[in-house]
Amino acid sequence: MAEFLGVCPDCAKTEIGAERAQAAHSRARTLYGLPEIAPRTIDGVSCKLCVSQCKIGDAERGFCGLRTAEGSKIRHLAGTSQKGVLHWYRDPLPTNCVADWVCSGNQKFGMHNLAVFYASCTLDCLFCQNWHYRKVDPERSDGLSARELADCANNLTYCVCFFGGDPASQMPHALASARSFAEKGVVVCWETAGTANPKLMQRALRYSLETDGCVKFDIKAYTESLHKTLTGISNHQTLANFSQTGEFSHQRLKTPLVIASTLLVPGYVGVKEVRKIAAFIATVNQDIPYSLLAFAPQFMMCDLPPTSREHADAAYQAAREEGLTNVRIGNRHLLSRAYG
Repeated sequence: MAEFLGVCPDCAKTEIGAERAQAAHSRARTLYGLPEIAPRTIDGVSCKLCVSQCKIGDAERGFCGLRTAEGSKIRHLAGTSQKGVLHWYRDPLPTNCVADWVCSGNQKFGMHNLAVFYASCTLDCLFCQNWHYRKVDPERSDGLSARELADCANNLTYCVCFFGGDPASQMPHALASARSFAEKGVVVCWETAGTANPKLMQRALRYSLETDGCVKFDIKAYTESLHKTLTGISNHQTLANFSQTGEFSHQRLKTPLVIASTLLVPGYVGVKEVRKIAAFIATVNQDIPYSLLAFAPQFMMCDLPPTSREHADAAYQAAREEGLTNVRIGNRHLLSRAYG
């Protein structure tokens, strides 16, 4: 059990466990000046960009930290077509993305992926592998417009991948950028926890469908109490978006449109949980590729060990037993012998 969290998966199902987990998330967010919870001010201004459905009152910020209220309207500190808070880099292909073993870019030697890291998120994962985005001040950051970002592509840019953080927190910027990239003939991909408003998620899917890109869903957990314990947020929209998006996966046979992944967090996301996730994926399409990722100690769960080989192998077997035809253990170099 992670000391900072102080809750095991079984305790997470209880009222006391849920309260303790929420207290841990509040402490973690306060350290970086983020709202402890999604605001629910009765007469607040509604933001409908993601699962949190914030109602933001005066002097409040939305859960992602990028939105405030200005009279009866939402004020965007970032995440519009005019300003995205992010950094980007050129990643030579083939790269080590979640979909590297099935995507169209894995044979594009000499070209590169434009990796777009959004410095904001709609979740609060205490095991976050990219937690440094929390240090970014959206008001002081200059950011890039969607057009400026798209202009970073050159004749060696094969694909772009929006990740973070999570692009769901800045989806208007990401969608505007995706449109410009698509016009330039760049393949558009997404790596997300799937918390975006369903209408925005479908627009993102359309760009990937039209450009031969993919949508990579990071499914943290299937059990809602466990998902809330680890991320602070419900997974109902993630599962709904995955189901809806997965319905389009049959439209492409050569390269997968939808890919799923799960981080194997020791003591929390074990074989039973992977089995539940895999069974869910199989109900959508058993041929959707599923990548099981090794956990490296990070952020507020740095006292946990790296995922063990035995853990990963057992999870792999469970996913196959649930009917998935394309399962892979990713980043094997991080696996350990820390536990059986």
